[in-house]
Amino acid sequence: MASAGRRVLIIVQNLTVPFDRRVWLESRTLKAAGYDVTVVCPTGGPHTAPYEELEGIRIYRYPAPGPTRHKLSYLWEFLYCWMRAAWLVMKARRRHGIDLIHACNPPDTYFALAAFFKPRGVRFLFDQHDLCPEVYIARFERGRIWHRLLLLLERLTYRTADIVIATNESYREVALGRGKMRPEQVFVVRSAPDPRRFRPVPSEDRLRGGLRYRVAYLGVMAPQDGVDYLIRAAAHIVHGLGRADVGFTLIGSGDCFEELQEQARALGLDGHIEFTGRISDEDVARHLCTADVCVSPDPLNDLNNLSTMNKILEYMALGRAIVAFDLKETKVSASEGALYARPNDIEDMARQIVRLIDDPEMRRAMGERNIERFQRTLAWDYSAKELLKAYEAAFSAGRR
Repeated sequence: MASAGRRVLIIVQNLTVPFDRRVWLESRTLKAAGYDVTVVCPTGGPHTAPYEELEGIRIYRYPAPGPTRHKLSYLWEFLYCWMRAAWLVMKARRRHGIDLIHACNPPDTYFALAAFFKPRGVRFLFDQHDLCPEVYIARFERGRIWHRLLLLLERLTYRTADIVIATNESYREVALGRGKMRPEQVFVVRSAPDPRRFRPVPSEDRLRGGLRYRVAYLGVMAPQDGVDYLIRAAAHIVHGLGRADVGFTLIGSGDCFEELQEQARALGLDGHIEFTGRISDEDVARHLCTADVCVSPDPLNDLNNLSTMNKILEYMALGRAIVAFDLKETKVSASEGALYARPNDIEDMARQIVRLIDDPEMRRAMGERNIERFQRTLAWDYSAKELLKAYEAAFSAGRR
């Protein structure tokens, strides 16, 4: 294979590996194609070993930073993670060598490492998971020096990159426009679960918490993710609409985890909401396949409207019926496999959830449509082909 012996180093800061499903699937795909793969990431959950090898992939980890609460703590996190990652990159290079650095954002800071190595013949592939300037706007405010700094870092990352892989066509348009990349430099590699590992399982009544219906959420719990919208919609369903037969399972964690638990208590939802924290893929499938409805409550903003939500693809892979706010890329993914509430309208989201709960035939048809569409066009196998094309383009660019 042309890839045989090519040494790839992947840097990811947001999550540990293999917990980061996208990065782990990329790593396994590259390994299967003959690449020599090393990953640098923080620790997380049960993955605390500073070094281990899984499925022939080397993983170097540094201790994860503490939770971030404000802008300065984010700056400290970026500096801390950059220094720890840089040290491990140097160690990996000494031990194994590097032909290509594959940097996943956020943040848009690892171009500096790539810029150091590029004169030494190392290629740079930018894996754009998020639009960092838009993340800042969603979490804080527009027009401040931090926002301008993030635009600068993004621009420097694009300028340094040989190849960019984007998670959807909207992100590709940003790379072509704001990033001034050439069309042949930008590939769409969608995030998607592997259907061989993430597939439907039987429903388990004991996971319903003694209630007739169950609504589920899967994902990160940060300010831009809209879990607070879902909790307020839950309160409207239980108290405003008098549906005491409906319970909610919230799977995942994040910066707002404790605040969201307090919000649920303050809204009188004890006995109706379960926060599971981060759990295994097997347990995720069990909870989601027990749920009658799965929800993507991401509110409308510049970030969410252009982003593909991993949870949508995961719901589809398990054949679940979905309720979401009416966002551009959410509709590209789910199409007719979801009911769409008016953006940021909590009561309309509650109405759509109840509408779907009360219509089992709609839920069945929607679930069947979702799993069929996922397997036909959105499963990881389709993205894997584009990833390998992007890699070949990166090494071809290095030869020009």
